[in-house]
Amino acid sequence: MRNYLHFLSPMLLSFLFFSVLCLVQTKSIIEPCTSSFSCPSLLSYLLPWDSKLSEIATRFNVNVSDILAANYVYPITTTTSYANEILRAKSIVKIPIACPCVDGIRRSMSTIYTVQPSDTLATISDGFGGLVSGEQIKNVNSINPTNPLVNGGKIVIPLPCSCLNNVNNGGNVVYMSYVVQKGESLGSIAMVYGTTVSDMKTVNGIAEAAVDPGDILSVPISACSSAPLNWYNESLIVPNGSYALTATNCIKCTCAPLDLKMQCNPSGLDVPCYNLHCKGSNLLIGDVHVEHSKTGCNVTQCVYRGHRGGKILSSMMNSSYLMCPDNQSYSGATCWPSYPLVLSPSQTPMPDSDAPMRSSTSSKKRLGQFSFISVLQLFMPKLILYSFM
Repeated sequence: MRNYLHFLSPMLLSFLFFSVLCLVQTKSIIEPCTSSFSCPSLLSYLLPWDSKLSEIATRFNVNVSDILAANYVYPITTTTSYANEILRAKSIVKIPIACPCVDGIRRSMSTIYTVQPSDTLATISDGFGGLVSGEQIKNVNSINPTNPLVNGGKIVIPLPCSCLNNVNNGGNVVYMSYVVQKGESLGSIAMVYGTTVSDMKTVNGIAEAAVDPGDILSVPISACSSAPLNWYNESLIVPNGSYALTATNCIKCTCAPLDLKMQCNPSGLDVPCYNLHCKGSNLLIGDVHVEHSKTGCNVTQCVYRGHRGGKILSSMMNSSYLMCPDNQSYSGATCWPSYPLVLSPSQTPMPDSDAPMRSSTSSKKRLGQFSFISVLQLFMPKLILYSFM
C-alpha cells in the first residue's frame, strides 16, 4: 500500500500542476497572416517601475517623438527636452509599433533586449509590463540549459499586435494590445476605449465576457485614414487621440476625436519647410477662409495632398453653403495649445475617454493632462465648419 501511494503521489502532483497551469493560462489573440503587409499598431504599456521617457523608447526600440505623438504630447520643441522626463510606476503609456507578418502570424519582432546580470525570463517579462511571457521569450530565442541567458547577450522580445485590415464594423481602427489588470472586466475596458463588449468579444474571439488578469486583448481604437483624401504616393492611418508627423516633420496630421476627420497643418517645428502655402494664395495648409454672400457663403481651404521628394503638395478646395459658420477665417496652424508632459490621476470612466484632451479614466494614470473643455476649445472651430460640409 505504501509503495502504491509512493507511486501515485508524483502522478497526482503532476495532475494538479497541469490543472493549475491550465487555470492560470492567459488568453491572447493570434492573427494568422500570409501577406508581408505591415500595419501600425499600439501597445498599452503599464510601467512596472519609474522610467525616463528615453528609457522606455530604448526598451521598445522606438523614438521618443513616436511616443509623444501616440500620446498626444505637443508641440515638441526638442525631443531631448522630454527624453529625461520621469514617468512614474503604474502609469500607462501608448507605444506605437509596426505589426508585420512573422512565420504566419502577426507579431512584432523588432524589439531587441540586452540581458542584464540579474535578469531571468520572469523579470524580463515583468519589465515589458506582461505584454510578453517568459515562455514566449524562451521559445523565440531557443533558451535552454545549453543556450542560457548571458549577461550582455541580445534577445528578441516577441510583442503582440493585430492588423485585422485596420477595420472594425466598417470604420478605420488601429488595434492596441492591452494587458488585463486585476479588477478589470471586458465592459470596463470597452467603456474606457470607446468600444463595446460585443466588438471586444468579436475581435478577440471570446465567447463569454469573462477575462482574467494577464489576458492580452486587442482593443479597436477608432482612427482617421488618409485614403479618401487623394494624397500623392502617401498614406497614413492615425489613431484617435494621437497625431503623426509627415513630409520630413513639416506637417502634423491629427485625428479629431469628435468627427474622425484627419486634420493636417504645418507642424511648427524648427525644421526647414517649403511650399507650405497653396499656390497663388496666402493661405497655409490647413487654413480656411469663409466669404459670405447673399445666398450663403463660399469656403476656401488649403489642404495637404502628400509630398514628393522634398516638395510638399497642396491644393485649394472650394465649397459653397447656404448656411455659414460664424468665423470669417481660420488658421489651423495656430490652433494647437502647448501641453506639458504631465501624468494626471484617473477619473470616472467615460465612453469616449480615449479622446486626446481627456484625463485618464481607468484606475491607472495616463500620459498627458487634458480636459473635455480643452477638446471643445481645440476642435470647435473646425467642428462648426465640418457640420456644414
